[in-house]
Amino acid sequence: MAATRACLIMALAFLFLHGAAAGTAEERRRQVQSLLRRLNKPPVASIQSPDGDIIDCVHISKQPAFDDPFLKNHTIQTYVSASRYHSMVLVTFQMRPSYYLGGLSNKSNITSHPISQTWHQNGKCPENTIPIRRTKEQDVLRSSSVSSYGKKSPKSIPKPIPIHDPEATCCSIFMAGSVLWNKNDYQFVASRHPVTETTQDFSLAQLWISAGSYSGNDLNTIEAGWQVYPAMYGDASTRFFIYWTRDAYQTTGCYNLGCSGFIQTNNQIAIGGSISPYSSYGGSQYEFDILIWKDPQSGNWWLQFGSYLLGYWPSSLFSYLAESASSVMWGGEVFSSNTGQTSTQMGSGHFPGEWFGKAGYIRKIQVVDSSNNLQSPSGLGLIAQWPNCYNVQNGTDNNWGTYIFYGGPGRNANCP
Repeated sequence: MAATRACLIMALAFLFLHGAAAGTAEERRRQVQSLLRRLNKPPVASIQSPDGDIIDCVHISKQPAFDDPFLKNHTIQTYVSASRYHSMVLVTFQMRPSYYLGGLSNKSNITSHPISQTWHQNGKCPENTIPIRRTKEQDVLRSSSVSSYGKKSPKSIPKPIPIHDPEATCCSIFMAGSVLWNKNDYQFVASRHPVTETTQDFSLAQLWISAGSYSGNDLNTIEAGWQVYPAMYGDASTRFFIYWTRDAYQTTGCYNLGCSGFIQTNNQIAIGGSISPYSSYGGSQYEFDILIWKDPQSGNWWLQFGSYLLGYWPSSLFSYLAESASSVMWGGEVFSSNTGQTSTQMGSGHFPGEWFGKAGYIRKIQVVDSSNNLQSPSGLGLIAQWPNCYNVQNGTDNNWGTYIFYGGPGRNANCP
């Protein structure tokens, strides 16, 4: 009898655990499907990219940004025409900034080439739509949880050493040229294709515009650049990305258009889409320019990629950045899911001392002065936590303006 009762208890326990597991799996499936419905808006047209992406051309008024209650000032008005079968939706938001910056220049005697996006090979999105990379179920399932999809892992967030505080310490794989300033910047970034050690690792080059602090959990950031992140995108392609947060990455913000926030106004560039071609060691160098500035009238932060005005982060998203930034940084970052040192490459995987054609670089670094003109930054400081693994060098000349070379292979004989 005792043995029978024991078996019965074990059977009941198995059924309970099996049922709980099934319930958990079903709940996760519902959460995934709910997220996909929220992110994948009904497209006007869809384009199959050669790299496997599907680019949905979504009406500009239906983009994820307008799901956010913080954007209550960006109202949607519906007008019904004389025909009972026809209606038109208009959205009140900025299509163009009120002010364009002076001092733009890309003159250089060094040969480089612009880049494009892979999906352009198969088509373009029509007017009044924006291109959105379709989120697939397997994209979400690669994340540790549905709620963390499209957000930075707390372990991957760099807390760089303030250049004015020599006693501060830091614990991330990060390097940068940085300057304390009050607004924004302009830059040319070489497009690279670093190799990550695992699919959970990432490597990127970007700019950080920030204000606030980690300690108060009120850090505001605006970020843009390129990254290789297999866990995020399902491949090792080099992709253009953006990010933002207003509470030190705690609950707000996301990559690309994965949450409400950034308002896109352009139908040419898919944020999160792969870019091509990319630079090769000792071969052709490909680059793109990024310009981010604060509209003096609306307070919105506009993003320009090459010659394309992509859209803006509304000032209402932020606390400190609603007024101005306190620092700007440019550089590279590597995240490793393994303990100890990693062989995930930064930049081209080569040290900055190899210079043009071999190392990663960011050139024409500029900031905005009080008259809303671009100028070279002063007081550029360098941060390199493990210079034997990854390093950074800077300089200034007439052709490249202020620039940095950065990167490295990670684990090597001098970087155990």
